[in-house]
Amino acid sequence: MASRTPVGGAAMSGATADRRKKALLAWSSGKDSAWALWTLRRRRDVDVVGLLTTFNEDAGRVAMHAVREALVDAQAQAAGLPLHRVWIPEQCSNEAYERAMAAALDEAKANGVTAVAFGDLFLEDVRRYREERLAAIDIEPLFPIWHLDTAGLARTMVREGVRAHVTCVDSEQLDAGFVGRTFDDAFLDSLPQNVDPCGENGEFHTFAFAGPMFAAPIAVVGGER
Repeated sequence: MASRTPVGGAAMSGATADRRKKALLAWSSGKDSAWALWTLRRRRDVDVVGLLTTFNEDAGRVAMHAVREALVDAQAQAAGLPLHRVWIPEQCSNEAYERAMAAALDEAKANGVTAVAFGDLFLEDVRRYREERLAAIDIEPLFPIWHLDTAGLARTMVREGVRAHVTCVDSEQLDAGFVGRTFDDAFLDSLPQNVDPCGENGEFHTFAFAGPMFAAPIAVVGGER
């Protein structure tokens, strides 16, 4: 795919580009990661140079979101960015996860990456964990959509053209019938009051297939539930 000037920003001079932080974006395949990419591409101090995704090596799917590797490849192509894979076993201890991630970040740092961005919204313990791990290897954490109101953010995403399919739900928090639905106004209107509109408490996870961060929508159809 040909390189493109980030949407929403003018072309930058070489001197300006040299001062931008080279960042990877932790990419879950979901709508929040997608919106974080869109947000970062409108900033003048960050150059997103790749997506970083953790895959279950036994299933060949994104950890937690259960999205197939081929679909994440399609997202990366639509976003015009290389995909960096971190493979972990199905039964993965925290120590094994941290070793795999440290190896990926060491490689990224050697290639000039100075920051890693995340689509986290309000979970303080998750943010603190990321900050502590990255501080140990002198990489800056970025949280471009941190503390945005999730009800307003969800509606903004939909209004700006973000579309996603719900790939899985926590059935103790949300009815299983929500699996496979499209993240849109009708979906948001039907969520129980106790469920965060962005699913930040793990109520649901998504696969983003359209939005301003992609050159074109990704053609997908629902699979077996």
